[in-house]
Amino acid sequence: ETDKLVYNFNASISFDQKFYKQDIRGSKAHVRMLAKQGILTEEERDQILEGLDSILADVESGKLEITSEYEDIHSFVEAKLHTGRSRNDQVALDMKLYVRDEIEEIDAELKKLLEALQVIMENNVHTYMPGFTHLQKAQPVTLAHHVGAYFEMFRRDRSRMADIRKRMNTC
Repeated sequence: ETDKLVYNFNASISFDQKFYKQDIRGSKAHVRMLAKQGILTEEERDQILEGLDSILADVESGKLEITSEYEDIHSFVEAKLHTGRSRNDQVALDMKLYVRDEIEEIDAELKKLLEALQVIMENNVHTYMPGFTHLQKAQPVTLAHHVGAYFEMFRRDRSRMADIRKRMNTC
């Protein structure tokens, strides 16, 4: 039996438990591929998919708890339903799906921020303020112009997020 010290050193469940949705989603895609290739029957595919959906529902309802008895999120899911996937494949996929999901949330927030900045700019086309350059006063500018600089910065951030999401969508 593995020494507890070695087990604790290798364990990642404390932080990768947040990947449970992605791990289950990846396992479902894997199961569909196995059925498409004729390795599983449609009935087997449906039973496994139902099992994975059940695990997800139980975790989200609190009926099933992800605890430290599992080394990582993959061993947790596999203890409930073996899907025959490489752990390295699972780790890479889970992390990519997690980052992709987070990017979608961040992008939605950036969009809201840009919409709010747009309103500020539209309402302050004639609101003048001192401009600054290198922390020294410069020519007067409008608040719309000043806020517009931040608008463009955040717009570029959305573009960067889209690029990262595209990269995370490649396996």
